[in-house]
Amino acid sequence: MRERFSRSLLIVYFFEVGLVLLVAPWTNFWDRNFFVEANPLAEAVLTMHAVRGGVSGVGLLNLGAGVVEFSRLLLRREPRVLR
Repeated sequence: MRERFSRSLLIVYFFEVGLVLLVAPWTNFWDRNFFVEANPLAEAVLTMHAVRGGVSGVGLLNLGAGVVEFSRLLLRREPRVLR
């Protein structure tokens, strides 16, 4: 029961982080944050489409990990207890 709950939290984490990393680089939040406005070099790097795509790619990897963990949770067989 405890392992199932832990795995469920991990799945929720993967999906949440994956969605944020997938969407955030393409919003105004990404362009108007502290790091972009404080340093011109950071602005040049963080606003590049390749960097945004890389962050979105990491988000896709997290979503994929969430799907794999979810399928493992659903397909997991409970061990049989012999009496």
